[in-house]
Amino acid sequence: GTVQALETRASLNPIRKVVNMLQMMQKKVEEEGEKEKDLYDKFMCWCKTGSGDLTASIEAAKEKVPSVLAEIEASEGKIAQAKEDLKAATAERVAAKAAMEEATAVREKEAAAFAAEKAEDDANIAAMQKAIAAIERGMAGGFLQTATAPVLRRLVQRSDDLEDSDRQTLLAFLSGESRYAPASGQITGILKQMLETMEKDLAEATAQEEAAIKGYEELMAAKTKEVEALTAAIESKTKLI
Repeated sequence: GTVQALETRASLNPIRKVVNMLQMMQKKVEEEGEKEKDLYDKFMCWCKTGSGDLTASIEAAKEKVPSVLAEIEASEGKIAQAKEDLKAATAERVAAKAAMEEATAVREKEAAAFAAEKAEDDANIAAMQKAIAAIERGMAGGFLQTATAPVLRRLVQRSDDLEDSDRQTLLAFLSGESRYAPASGQITGILKQMLETMEKDLAEATAQEEAAIKGYEELMAAKTKEVEALTAAIESKTKLI
């Protein structure tokens, strides 16, 4: 009973209350101080490590600036070059297509000229063959009455391969002059020489036409590949711009 009484008096003692409060406050302050110290330590740790990392990152970024600028300049240079290449490829394709159109126009004119020449040569050769066959069968008089005779007469008049004496002999025969009737063998001999020359000229013209066709086809094939390559280059360069 005495101890309980002492404790009761102590708890009711104002001084003791103050002491208890001070002790509790001291303990709270010490705990808060520990927390502050922990935060402070962490902050100082960050200052030592974090700021160092930040500084290193800044320095690294500064070091990268020249390379980044160089890359930008290189990229701009590539774009500028791509534009130049695109312009050149476009011009080259236009030129290639123009060359194809021009070559086609020339080829068409040459083909038409050859077709007309061949048609005329075929008709002349046919007339010559008829004349020779008729004379050799002894039917010269009948041949002179056909529509082929005037054709042969024009050939003889226009031929640059005949000597004047042979030309006169043939014209006399074709005119039907009875007073001048050269031997049929002489006539057919001259006509066969003319026929051989005409066939040779037609063969040469045909060979030239075939060579021209081959050359045209080769040119068109090459130009077609060129246009395709230029088109691919144009599409590629366009994507870079």
